[in-house]
Amino acid sequence: MATRQRQRLTVTGMVQGVGFRPFVYSLAQRLGLAGFVRNDSRGVAIEVEGPAEALARFRERLQAEAPPLARIERVSVEELPPRQETAFVIAPSQESSERTTLVSPDVATCAECLRELFDPTDRRYRYPFINCTNCGPRFTIIQDVPYDREQTTMRVFAMCPACRAEYDNPADRRFHAQPNACPRCGPQVRLELWTAEEPGLSACGAAEATPIEQVAQLLAQGAIVAIKGLGGYHLACDALNAVAVQRLRRRKHREAKPFALMVPDLETARRLCFVSEGEAALLQSPRRPIVLLEQRPAAPIAPDVAPGYRTLGLMLPYTPLHHLLLRAFAQVMPAERPPVLVMTSGNRSEEPIAYRDDDARQRLAGIADGMLSHNRLIHMRCDDSVTRLAAGGEQLFRRSRGYVPEPIPLAFDLPRPLLACGGHLKNTFCLGKGRQAFVGQHIGDLENLETLASFREGIRHFQRLFDIVPEAVAYDLHPDYLATRYALDSDIEQRIGVQHHHAHIASVLAEHGLSGPIIGIAADGTGYGTDGAIWGGEILLADLWGFERLAHLAYVPLPGGEQAVRQPWRMAAVYLARAYGERFLTLNIPFTRRLDRSTWRILTQMIERGLNSPLTSSLGRLFDAVAAILGLRDEVLYEGQAAIELEMLASSLPPDEQPPYPYALLRSGQGPLQIDVSPLLSALVEDLQRGGEVARLARRFHRSLVAIFVDLCQRIREVCGLSQVALSGGVFQNRLLLESLVAELEASGFAVYLNRRVPPNDGGLSLGQLAVAAARLAAESGSSTVPAR
Repeated sequence: MATRQRQRLTVTGMVQGVGFRPFVYSLAQRLGLAGFVRNDSRGVAIEVEGPAEALARFRERLQAEAPPLARIERVSVEELPPRQETAFVIAPSQESSERTTLVSPDVATCAECLRELFDPTDRRYRYPFINCTNCGPRFTIIQDVPYDREQTTMRVFAMCPACRAEYDNPADRRFHAQPNACPRCGPQVRLELWTAEEPGLSACGAAEATPIEQVAQLLAQGAIVAIKGLGGYHLACDALNAVAVQRLRRRKHREAKPFALMVPDLETARRLCFVSEGEAALLQSPRRPIVLLEQRPAAPIAPDVAPGYRTLGLMLPYTPLHHLLLRAFAQVMPAERPPVLVMTSGNRSEEPIAYRDDDARQRLAGIADGMLSHNRLIHMRCDDSVTRLAAGGEQLFRRSRGYVPEPIPLAFDLPRPLLACGGHLKNTFCLGKGRQAFVGQHIGDLENLETLASFREGIRHFQRLFDIVPEAVAYDLHPDYLATRYALDSDIEQRIGVQHHHAHIASVLAEHGLSGPIIGIAADGTGYGTDGAIWGGEILLADLWGFERLAHLAYVPLPGGEQAVRQPWRMAAVYLARAYGERFLTLNIPFTRRLDRSTWRILTQMIERGLNSPLTSSLGRLFDAVAAILGLRDEVLYEGQAAIELEMLASSLPPDEQPPYPYALLRSGQGPLQIDVSPLLSALVEDLQRGGEVARLARRFHRSLVAIFVDLCQRIREVCGLSQVALSGGVFQNRLLLESLVAELEASGFAVYLNRRVPPNDGGLSLGQLAVAAARLAAESGSSTVPAR
């Protein structure tokens, strides 16, 4: 008889809420092993007893055959004396002094649950909250760890005998599925109709119509309905109904930003957009993000869904409620008409998404005609994620539902627990300990008390879930950012300021397990520089500890500060005055003919006196200037709008062989090189005066920026010998610029690194801040956890 052995296995990673315990139970049963498995605050604890050969097979298959949503980071093994047990059981969860367990993101409805959802013989037929261990709510309902029903907002729903039998049956797909429920014992939907502004709206229908079917009828009539999802409310309307979409824009006070769309299936997505295999995989992944896709020219979408864009943001249904709604909506619409719904965040502009029912009633009543809610509470709000494929991989614009709170692994141990507060726009925070960085869900722009409250709530929740008590805090250098003020007002004694663009490049290094040095190109709209100017067109020599500014766009004034961001014509006038002097007013181009001379004279006086005209090297502002010069937009409704329209225009043409516009490199003393784009703008204006096609000029401008950056990288390589380049910052959301630059750099022998796990915009700043703070703390203490500089 083989000698019995007993081992304790401690499994860490994404192993709670993903069907890991029932998998372990079944595996042990098949191998004839005794012992137990249980959740604890560190992950999953397993004790197994049996022949040595069976134990070896157990350890091997534990990692090779884990459930699809599980992610094992580490398995530690400890030898124990045998107890001569004969059974294997799932033991009750146990708290421990240290918490290292991970929490799963919310996961889209799986194929098995979908089959049951639409099976008339199934007891969960058309039940909007069907789920199992492979799908359903996780992060948005969990209040604490270990992940048990009592620690979630599902604790108020006592399981009926049938659900309890599934929950207790190791052979069942719902074994220990914490959100398990059915129509008899689980959450329920309800429809509230508010006074409709538009006449003729009615939810009447067949007497047996469900609330979801009534909502489908309302949407078909042109209504706007607030719909409660996993992480908050959406505002929905018929995406093909131009009047409904215009009404939604007017009520929501969202004049121009594109709306996200939800379509029932991949076939419908392909009727609206060009969808590659990689994009199809993203759309159908368990994360179910909004995916930015190129719109088909004949797509029958209301014009105001995405004005000025050649792309649409599409997502597939990710909850049973969404699946039921899209099917019901298709049934009440003409068969030839694709069932497409606007599904935009349930908020007023600049506010966080509504996720509590009372708050939704208060804030959304002036926008929606009614509300489809349910009585399963959302503990943590979490907006939809936005992503796309670019430059050969995924590029996130917003990292939130489906991705959060999955940690980003680091290549080094953090010297102590850390908090990084992120930036002002597209804010995220980041908490870290060990080798894990937990980047929080998208908070948004920290413009008001509501978003600041969401920021504070998120930090507290992550601290509790992952047992992180930060001993140092990292923050942006801008003194007026609310995130910076939060850091400086906190009771955390060690505070580390990190320059904005250094954080951008450091986020790329952290993602790819690099420490530098590297050539970093950081390009965006606004970032506080170490000299007090507004940076944004920077070429850095950077590592995790610090940076040297090697080159930047030559400074120009930003007349009126934030007003110049909202009015790109100001930047156009500034750049033309830099290139031509006052004679730019005599140029025979549409821009100068429509320019208000009296307003420009006032701005000139402000600039001369240094009144509210800070210097900027922002590439984002140069994009604004060119967009205004080419007549695209003199004023914007949101930051980046002019630059996006310039990219859309340039992308409307196929690649050509136009040479880049000229530029000059200047140096003052020992300072960094300055990129003077006056020659570029002069040549662009000459093309415009000669009647050049505006789209062709826009594309040539992009080509010129690529040439500038490649030239500078080559010059730096000659001096420093570096052949690695990191690209980050909001400007690199410009796909044409990004992919052209990556291709040219790689053709020149550079290895190019991009943000893949966090956005290149300010949503990735917190990860970079965390990495920089860790490196500096390690250097101060002489720690070897971070690679030596």
